[in-house]
Amino acid sequence: MSEPTVTINHLLGLEGVPRQDIQTLLDTGFSFREVLDRPIKKVPTLTGINVVNLFFENSTRTRISFELAEKRLSADVTNFSAGISSLNKGEGLKDTIQNIHAMKMDAVVMRHPVPGSTKQLSQYVDAVVINAGDGTHEHPTQGLLDMMSLQEKFGRLEGLKIGIIGDIAHSRVALSNIFGLISMGAEITVCGPGHLIPPYIRDLGVQVNGNVDEVLEWADAVNVLRIQRERMGEGIIPSIREYRHRFGITNERLSRHRKEIVILHPGPMNRGVEIDSDVADGDQAVILDQVLNGVAVRMSVLYHLLGPRPGEEEA
Repeated sequence: MSEPTVTINHLLGLEGVPRQDIQTLLDTGFSFREVLDRPIKKVPTLTGINVVNLFFENSTRTRISFELAEKRLSADVTNFSAGISSLNKGEGLKDTIQNIHAMKMDAVVMRHPVPGSTKQLSQYVDAVVINAGDGTHEHPTQGLLDMMSLQEKFGRLEGLKIGIIGDIAHSRVALSNIFGLISMGAEITVCGPGHLIPPYIRDLGVQVNGNVDEVLEWADAVNVLRIQRERMGEGIIPSIREYRHRFGITNERLSRHRKEIVILHPGPMNRGVEIDSDVADGDQAVILDQVLNGVAVRMSVLYHLLGPRPGEEEA
């Protein structure tokens, strides 16, 4: 592949990542989409490279997507589960990570419940670090795959009007989308219950609107965030019925707007709460495209951070 390289050494978040780096990662992602459409969906780019997937939180989609991306690039993959590790015996994060690094890993893909944990990790190890979600901070590869899906649909990101609907305060997906999309020239309006919109959010260059129908009338696309059921019944979200009535994306609600509005969702979905099944499975939704683009864009990230530098030959 002949794409230009990126300037970043790790992917800890999308905040501060140059626009050209983001575009390069997206462009290479589209190249890898073509690889995934081939009968033999594998290239030898990362032969001999060792990658560990270090997940301290449960994950299905992100972990499988990263593992597929790594294997499609022919990397050697090790999966680490915190639930069965020495962490349960009192070992600290730093010791665990340094022990893993002593095994000569070239890259660590980490998900951790503490914001900033991947930045801390990058200071402990001499390896490429990729953030697979750090608490309520960022989820940069989700942001990239969402942008890739939007670019695939519209042919551009510049000037798009994107609504992000749901629990903004606790969403790492929302932050990565905001940082990435604004860098690429899109406009963003966030929408959700007032107490789930952080007060600093306007400082990031986004608009706030508590009326979901006004957002739908304005937007070209909306990214519908999962409402975490564990927050219901605690005064944060009074009831499923009330949330669905005020913010749920339903066909009835969409039919009021005489235009096509592209629907994204990072998953997992609470069908019948933030989004109805007939919307999630309908023609306006690009949710399954997001899944495939997730593998492709993670291949792109791994390729650019671990693959041959300019002037080097690929394996």
